[in-house]
Amino acid sequence: MFVWQGKRRWGWWVVLISMAVIAAGCGAEEAPGTEETGVDSETEAAEPAAGGFDHITGIDAGAGIMQATEEAIEAYGLDIELVPSSSAAMTAALASAIENEEWIVVTGWTPHWKFAAYDLKYLDDPLGIYGEEESIHTLVRQGLEEDHPSAYQVLDNFYWTPDDMNQVMVDMAQHGLSETEAARQWIEANREVVDSWIEGVEPVDGDRIELVYVTWDSEIASNNVIALVLEEIGYEVELTPVEAGVMFAGVASGEADAMVAAWLPGTHAAYYEDFKDDLVDLGPNLDGAKIGLVVPTYVDIDSIEEIRPR
Repeated sequence: MFVWQGKRRWGWWVVLISMAVIAAGCGAEEAPGTEETGVDSETEAAEPAAGGFDHITGIDAGAGIMQATEEAIEAYGLDIELVPSSSAAMTAALASAIENEEWIVVTGWTPHWKFAAYDLKYLDDPLGIYGEEESIHTLVRQGLEEDHPSAYQVLDNFYWTPDDMNQVMVDMAQHGLSETEAARQWIEANREVVDSWIEGVEPVDGDRIELVYVTWDSEIASNNVIALVLEEIGYEVELTPVEAGVMFAGVASGEADAMVAAWLPGTHAAYYEDFKDDLVDLGPNLDGAKIGLVVPTYVDIDSIEEIRPR
């Protein structure tokens, strides 16, 4: 039986998690455009710029962006390795490279505070491997509306902008605020928005609700904000960090109550397809998200097809 960080035992549906992870590992998380199997003659003829990269710096191996990047390496015929790490390790490597004006290419997404901290650019993706803009959806377990109507209503009302999320992330990453402090400061500065989420919602008295999320800076920001808002109306909120497959399986099985961290239609497409029949989709809580390969602006290439090893 799998135990997540000593906090909680997850039951019989671990088998489902394994199946979902295996499916994702087989490339099931395809973004729009992944039906392409190669580059055209114009792409093949492109001359790479001077310089080069040691590798592509990635994040956790189970993330949808990592599957898309493996597809990009194959589709563009790139002779380069994708190295898994973590969100924190990726941004640390990026900061170090920029300090020394070294070439680096990383898996990137927005909203993310690194775009406020550094001069960065997405590499063009002619084959559309990474898809178009995405939305971050709120997904809840079946029966949540009946069991916790107040939480359901707040989660259904929850919607903010990339600028909102960026502010929380910048306060955490660059201003030294804790996750809770950054979330609380944003709530205090955006009281009118928060009040629209809880308007007409009946308070509760210590009811417990569990949110699961992937440990990306963006999802740390959103989950800490919505947790504080739910606590305002009387909930006891447990935040549980997990991998993407566990996040979907946990809510689908009813072991967890909700997530506000589902990137659709591309990044988490495989997990959503596997579990959608057991989930309630409350729609986007943020529009305008994006994933792709990112380099500092001083790196003298503009397209994925120009990536070459050092």
